[in-house]
Amino acid sequence: MGTPSEKELIEIDLKKSVEENATAYFENAKLARRKIEGIKKALVQAEKKLAEQKEKKETAAENQAQKKIFAKKREKKWFEKYRWFVSSDGFLVIGGRDAHSNEEIVKKRVEKDDVYFHADVFGAPHCIIKTAGKIVPEQTMKEAAQFAVTFSKAWEENRAHADAYSVKPEQVSKKAPSGESMGAGAFMIYGERNWFRNSVLNCAIGFYEKENVLMAAPFSAAKKNCVFFVEVRQGSKKKSDAAKELRPIFEKNGYSFSVDDFVSALPNGTLEILKK
Repeated sequence: MGTPSEKELIEIDLKKSVEENATAYFENAKLARRKIEGIKKALVQAEKKLAEQKEKKETAAENQAQKKIFAKKREKKWFEKYRWFVSSDGFLVIGGRDAHSNEEIVKKRVEKDDVYFHADVFGAPHCIIKTAGKIVPEQTMKEAAQFAVTFSKAWEENRAHADAYSVKPEQVSKKAPSGESMGAGAFMIYGERNWFRNSVLNCAIGFYEKENVLMAAPFSAAKKNCVFFVEVRQGSKKKSDAAKELRPIFEKNGYSFSVDDFVSALPNGTLEILKK
């Protein structure tokens, strides 16, 4: 037989009967079992909570690492000095930001097979579809017209539609009518124009993964090419305020860019952000 240290000791209340002591013992045993079960459940819940917290920390660390990757300095492509986007059909479209870049686009960037676009609005950018000798689909032509009107003064004037047209590069000339002169960024258009009447002003800004960069484009092009995008419309917010609002929206999804990056990409004028 074992010694008392090797066996469970049972306390007996001598003031109670054997039956009363037995009842008290079994009640205490049931209470102890319930406590043990409660402790087990609490441990399971605690382990589950710790696992969830660990997963959240790991996810946050991964997102932070991804943000650092996208925030890293990268060598800019030549077209990023202009306004630009990639169409739904994969064509690069560029546009001027000011008189100097408008002049540069027409004089240095346009090639014989490219398509020239311009909004029929004062202060509109000169836009070019870079074709690389390929036939341009109608969808890209439509998006180029939308791009031309969206980044013109029509946005600042809060217009919903504006006309745009396309011509061949050889129809764009610095040669002015007799007695007139052409200032920086100004060109004459000669010959027949291909009109895109009532082109809708629309814009979305998104993350263009192929170049790890922000891209502002017509909604259809952004939807086709961007892994994440936000639609913007004419509204009441200053461009700088809209940029500050967009930055955390993109960061939440793992894409880190500066406020200046957003300001540079957005149309001039006031905006409204359609949150996803």
